[in-house]
Amino acid sequence: MDHTLLSSWFHLHSSVPLSYVQPPESRPGTVAVASGKAIPVVDLGGSHDRAQTLRHILRASEEYGFFQVINHGVSNELIDDTLNIFKEFHAMPAEEKMSESSRDPNGSCRLYTSREINNKDCIQFWRDTLRHSCPPSGQFMEFWPQKPARYREVIEKYTQELRALGFKILELLCEGLGLDPKYCYGGLSESPLLLSHHYSPCPEPSLTLGAPKHRDPTLITILLQEKDINALQVFKDGEWIAIEPIPYAFVVNIGLLLQIISNGRLIGAEHRVVTNSGTARTTVAYFIRPTNKNIIEPAKLLTSSGARPIYRSITFDELLRIFMSKGPDIEPELLL
Repeated sequence: MDHTLLSSWFHLHSSVPLSYVQPPESRPGTVAVASGKAIPVVDLGGSHDRAQTLRHILRASEEYGFFQVINHGVSNELIDDTLNIFKEFHAMPAEEKMSESSRDPNGSCRLYTSREINNKDCIQFWRDTLRHSCPPSGQFMEFWPQKPARYREVIEKYTQELRALGFKILELLCEGLGLDPKYCYGGLSESPLLLSHHYSPCPEPSLTLGAPKHRDPTLITILLQEKDINALQVFKDGEWIAIEPIPYAFVVNIGLLLQIISNGRLIGAEHRVVTNSGTARTTVAYFIRPTNKNIIEPAKLLTSSGARPIYRSITFDELLRIFMSKGPDIEPELLL
């Protein structure tokens, strides 16, 4: 079972296999979920004053590390096409999915259950994930799935539009921090990654998680989630806040890298995904990330006037190694 996709066997179980049962302190319901609270919503439409939008997005990133964006410029049609392509992919037979996602011997495209580097002794998570590189150069596209039909056509267009949206958001954040708006251009954003998570219905949602409490190893993450299925939660002030899906909005969260670059001013907020017993859920996450040898460190401009840097300089590949081994306990490893 460790090497079989969750979507192939979940329906055969009336209880959660022991390897998927979270320790009591990590289970949903251990910490209260806040009622009536929500993350900020940022309107990127042209009718708003840029300075006002900048203040709103900066405050959301300082206080929550999460916000939703509306009027972002990505068409509803492309959003629908993208989500439908991934739903179709995850609904294909397991053998076909594995074949479509294993063309590259170096693993630029892969499909797995639970976590990318899986150890059978680790606690597992209730999800299947398709992930592949999507750099602006078009490199690696030859290894992307060819099924469902139009996969490459739709996802190429989607990743191009998400890249443009990501730069729009990063420019606002960098300007708000007092940096060059294009600070995150170039190597800091040249290795984006696309992940589609599929969470099958779970017989005992109170015992397991779709994703553990964690921060993302990204500059920012832009997430497309399904309407009407509430599963993503952000941790703030000792409680979990459910992120209610807004039709055709994107959820944006600050990653660890931008937390470091901002010298702790922006929050790489902890978040998790809970499961449900009735409905499968598919999401699409666009990770804006650097190339492996890029140095991640507090921006010099933010520490040149006497402010002490909080974080040490670190290459992205070293940060990723620590992230994979330490998970939610990574931050002490990054401090000076």
